[in-house]
Amino acid sequence: MKNRIILLLAVLWTFLPLASQITFTGNSHEVMEIVPAATTGLNRIYVLHDTENVAMHFTATTENEVTWYAFEERGGAYAEPVANVTHNGLETILPQVTGNRGYIIEEGTSRLYVWVTDYSAYRMSLTGLQVDNDGDCATTTLHVAGEGTDIAYYTINGGRQVLSRELELSYYNLEWNDTTHWQQTSVVETETSFKNTIVIPAPTCNTSFVLSGDRFLSFWDETLVAESNTYVTAAVDVRATATQESRDNDNEKKTDAAGGQLGGSAPAHVFFEAFVTDAVVHKEWQMALDPDFNDIQLRLNQDEVDETFTEAGTYYWRFIGSNADGSCEAYSETFTVNIGESELQCPNVFTPGTSAGVNDVWKVSYRSIIDFHCWIFNRWGVKVCEFTDPSQGWDGRNNGKLVGPGVYYYVIQATGSDGKKYKMSGDINIIRYKNARGGSSSGGTDNPTTHEDPDEP
Repeated sequence: MKNRIILLLAVLWTFLPLASQITFTGNSHEVMEIVPAATTGLNRIYVLHDTENVAMHFTATTENEVTWYAFEERGGAYAEPVANVTHNGLETILPQVTGNRGYIIEEGTSRLYVWVTDYSAYRMSLTGLQVDNDGDCATTTLHVAGEGTDIAYYTINGGRQVLSRELELSYYNLEWNDTTHWQQTSVVETETSFKNTIVIPAPTCNTSFVLSGDRFLSFWDETLVAESNTYVTAAVDVRATATQESRDNDNEKKTDAAGGQLGGSAPAHVFFEAFVTDAVVHKEWQMALDPDFNDIQLRLNQDEVDETFTEAGTYYWRFIGSNADGSCEAYSETFTVNIGESELQCPNVFTPGTSAGVNDVWKVSYRSIIDFHCWIFNRWGVKVCEFTDPSQGWDGRNNGKLVGPGVYYYVIQATGSDGKKYKMSGDINIIRYKNARGGSSSGGTDNPTTHEDPDEP
């Protein structure tokens, strides 16, 4: 008969359509039915609370002969016939099922492969849970009192597999969110098997741990629960943000650094802010001139920093947080601030009072100018405009009136982020075009404009 089983396993067979043809009677608790991976060759796994006085029933779908075989760790090839099966019409009954073994039920040319687990042979106990407060900065160790051996079963080819107990370990941790920043959240992790020692990433807030299960006991409403003493965290974590104040000056060359870096044209105002977890006591912003922070130029013991960058160069910023005794520390990402060298150029022609919004304001083109002063004079040396912000300009007016076309003169004194001094002067030509009717392009005689005579001092 053994040779016959081996031969049948070597050829293609047809599985019975439904494992639900199998039922159990005499059991005091509901039977858990598990659909295993197809690679096991098993149709179902049945987990019984215990097998005392439990019978296993199979209902056939045809009049074909039904034969039962049993196998253990060597797999289906070594299955032996089950002798004490009774027949009652289409139903065959195994009066006393034996757990922790596999069964092959053959109906004609069809077969059903199942494994029956007697949970009472693997029953878990859970009597205590202690947390080790002497853990390192990265991990926390839990010590579990109790026992629970692996619940093994075997595939039809004799491969050993283990049913997951799916114990639940729950606790609190801090989670980073760009909107809410650090927020306490509940964590539930699954432990597939019982272990007397569980090592997890160290939570960054004080918490207790609860271990419950396993899934089989929970299925029968017999869940075991153990809660630890309070864990006092030493682990730290930090996050940081850097926000640059934006400027929308149409005559400023921003030339922001590539790759999301901060900076561009000076003066650049950047707001740095750090967010820390519970155990962080010591806080420090660092600014260096190299990305490895070998040359630290500035240390600030605070969460927030407002910094205005006025000198050309590349600056590296990061935040460090550590716990009370300095045994655990965490670093933020590094922020790169790249301030460009200065540049200043002056146009020599503009056309105020002609086409609104088109070349009607005289402005310099600049980058990284941190100090600026400009004077504009008419040909008689009379000052017609003065301003100290390079983003501003001259609209061609003096005392509220448009000046006449002609040549004007500018004088500029400025300083760049790179220390460069600018002393510039030159001509400004005001031009007004005439339209075909002889009036100005800004409106002709229907919109007369009063102009100041450029030749009058």
